[in-house]
Formats: sequence, C-alpha cells, structure tokens
Amino acid sequence: MDDAIILHLKRQHNLLIGQPTAERIKCDIGSAATLEKPLRMDVKGRHLSEGVPRTVTITDAEVRDALSEPIRAIVKAVREALECVPPELCGDIYERGVVLTGGVAFLRKLDEHLHKETGLPVVKAGEPLATVVIGAGRLLSDPALLSKVAVH
Repeated sequence: MDDAIILHLKRQHNLLIGQPTAERIKCDIGSAATLEKPLRMDVKGRHLSEGVPRTVTITDAEVRDALSEPIRAIVKAVREALECVPPELCGDIYERGVVLTGGVAFLRKLDEHLHKETGLPVVKAGEPLATVVIGAGRLLSDPALLSKVAVH
C-alpha cells in the first residue's frame, strides 16, 4: 500500500516521498471506503523535475484511489484462500471471521469493505502490529503446538 501511495504522488504530483511519509498518509487519511467527513493532508517531499522541496495537499479520496489496486488484491487473496481450504475450515472462518493484522489493520473501513466483498465477519486484531511476535512467542513456548504446524 505504501508503494502505491508513493507511485501515485510521483505520477499525479511529480513529488517524491519516502516510505515513512507514505505510511503516515495511509494511517492519517487512508481508507478503503468513502468517509463520512472528507480528510485532507499536506505532504512534503521533493519535486522530481525541480529537485526542490515542495508541499502538496492531498485528499482521502485521492489516497483511496491510489489504494484501490492493493485493496482489490487483498479481497482477491481472501477469496482464493477460501477456495483452497477444506469445507470444514471454511465453516469455521465463516463463523469466526477474518482477523486483520499488521499495518493494514489501521486502514479505515477496510474491515467494512472486506466484509461487504466477501460476506465474512472481519475484525481487527487487538494489537495488530504485535501479532506476528505474539504468535511466534506462543509457538516457541509450546513444543506440542510447534510440532503440529512445523514443516518437516
């Protein structure tokens, strides 16, 4: 998603920004669906043709447009994953839902959009940025569980 924002600002505003700025844009005004109240943000970067610092104002609608392809890819990945799992597991997923983890969990309305597109319940993890570390810690502290999921 950050790369999509970086590319959008290059193409639409001739502005070069870095990964941290793209992440801030995604978290501050990014969304997967229309917001009730439009948001704007001033973004500082380097103008590509002039090579000087420049500030542009972008909107949540513009960021949403930039994120449309990565969001479509997430929906497609969820659908494809459901096609590959046993029917019993599909039933569990339909009952319990999909959990959003990592930075993407902070994208406004992604949970609503994913629910609308798949019909599945979607929730955000309690600590989205720590889920991988927490899960790895649980596996390493439980040899029996580790042996169940380990690839031999």
